[in-house]
Amino acid sequence: MRIAPVLSLLAGLAVVAWIAPGLRAGEDLVASADTAPGEGERAGKAPDRAAWLAGETVLDRAGDGHFYSDIRVNGALVHALVDTGASTVALTAADARAAGLDWREEDLVPVARGASGVVYGVPVKLEGVELGGIEVEGVMAAVVPEGLDVSLLGQSVLSHLSGVRIEGDRMVLGGG
Repeated sequence: MRIAPVLSLLAGLAVVAWIAPGLRAGEDLVASADTAPGEGERAGKAPDRAAWLAGETVLDRAGDGHFYSDIRVNGALVHALVDTGASTVALTAADARAAGLDWREEDLVPVARGASGVVYGVPVKLEGVELGGIEVEGVMAAVVPEGLDVSLLGQSVLSHLSGVRIEGDRMVLGGG
């Protein structure tokens, strides 16, 4: 049965949606390896030039304690919470529409279980997700039209990077 793997992949989805209900897209700095130093700056902070030259994406911890990254999903820019505990990518309704994904109400199935109950979504396969100059094709994901305030970047993409580490208030993606 194809739904079982998706259910297990999205187990962390509901927890994050429950823990971080007030998150809004576009709030904090995201330094990306596919953005040259000086470009794409937010909150008055510049990307780390050494990390950019090393092919790494360096993310500063946001005020809420999480890490966020701007990624491309099917070519569309999406602001996502980097969730190392989520097994897959989960997209908000708005981000899914921006990425060219359509779904119907009758396509909704249980995709996770959280503190507030069952989370419904639509399992999808993304053409591609790009993060820090690395593109992963054929990514398993779910569209979660209600109850998710920010899209999640999970292991279905992170596992393709050469490394994920946290150094104090910084998360380093890629590199060696």
